[in-house]
Amino acid sequence: MFDTSQLMVSVSGVRGRVGAGLTPEVIARFAAAFGAYALKRGPGRTVVVGRDSRVSGPMFIRAVTSALMSVGCDVVDVGVVPTPSVQLAVEDLHAAGGLAVTASHNPIEWNALKFIGPSGMFLDGGESAEMRAFLEGEIPRAGWDALGGVRTDDAAVERHLTRILGIPFLDVELIRSKRFHVALDCVRGAGGNMFPQLLEALGCTVDAIHLEADGRFPREPEPIAENLGELEALVRGSGAVVGLATDPDVDRLALVSEEGRAIGEDYTLALAASLVLRHRPGKVVTNLSTSRLLDDVAERAGTTLVRAPVGEINVARRMQAEGATIGGEGNGGVILPDVHLTRDAPVAAALILQLLAETGRPLGELAAEIGRYEIVKEKLPRPSQPLDAVYDELARRFPDAEADRQDGLRLSWPARKSWAHLRPSGTEPIVRIICEAPTRAEADALVAALRDALPG
Repeated sequence: MFDTSQLMVSVSGVRGRVGAGLTPEVIARFAAAFGAYALKRGPGRTVVVGRDSRVSGPMFIRAVTSALMSVGCDVVDVGVVPTPSVQLAVEDLHAAGGLAVTASHNPIEWNALKFIGPSGMFLDGGESAEMRAFLEGEIPRAGWDALGGVRTDDAAVERHLTRILGIPFLDVELIRSKRFHVALDCVRGAGGNMFPQLLEALGCTVDAIHLEADGRFPREPEPIAENLGELEALVRGSGAVVGLATDPDVDRLALVSEEGRAIGEDYTLALAASLVLRHRPGKVVTNLSTSRLLDDVAERAGTTLVRAPVGEINVARRMQAEGATIGGEGNGGVILPDVHLTRDAPVAAALILQLLAETGRPLGELAAEIGRYEIVKEKLPRPSQPLDAVYDELARRFPDAEADRQDGLRLSWPARKSWAHLRPSGTEPIVRIICEAPTRAEADALVAALRDALPG
């Protein structure tokens, strides 16, 4: 078995630094294992592949394609498209699975492979374990007369757009009548191939930066507030009513208000949920580390918020189980079952524009109405004793808190509108602490209390 010590291997994928652990040989091995798994599970032998705009993408997509063909898969290459477009293509083509070559929001030197099941959702724990059996064993290769074929499909984005514009409660004509002025930053990722088409279809006037899908990111690619200064300036200078920023593979959306201020990723899901719940009452699902802004939105709508372990597939599976109306993660990832069960930045953008059109109110005002909390994050060395024992001790130290052990330990104080989440990092020998409270002082105090309570 090849060395994976320099890689970050998770349930739904593998990622690493290009040339420093992540090589075409490594990618080919994972892709061949996935192909063998997909052939066993079915349906059929088709596997969809697509990528974001990263400079290393052309190299890796060729390795992926060859590996899949070598085990007998027929490859459909959808090109440089958003990851949710790849996932929808798996559904639309009734494929056995899909592979997206993308490192999402990671810096430019990274790339990755994401594993997609026939449902169009990422692999879950059980599916991943089944696939890994092929990875760790002898991968069955096809003979010359059973090799797979390859073809291209240029319609993935078009089908994705059609699905979004067909959302039952999206009033396209109402949005078009508003002629919204929108500022857009696609960070030279795959969004440059789709977002302008969506905004044109919705009648928007667009001032855009970084549409070139060449993977040479002009800023840190994660769409967090501190990376969006150029978009903030564009909103202020152009008079746009909203700024939209996405990451390279277009599954996360961040917003800039009409005042030219990045309002923070947690507001994307909170605002989208407030819109959807007007039209489609039902449960909301998010992960344990998402802001309680969403609790407040759900409470005002008279519905239930359900929390799942961190990770998109965990949220999506819980949404399936609960029959949820909307869900997602506080990093700007919105999941709308009317389209599909995966995070989707273009879906999020359409919902935000619908909210602006329906209310006739500015984005900053709508965000302020939802409320505001302060989140503080900290990393601590992982304790020497087993973490379960640490969680037990912390739960005893804070008997007034509600404890959730689905994913590490989450302690919450609903009356104080505060919570803390401790979980081990999947990539470093550390424990992550995330605390949220109505004020920064309260959040800092909560971090300090948990830090002091942790054994040395």
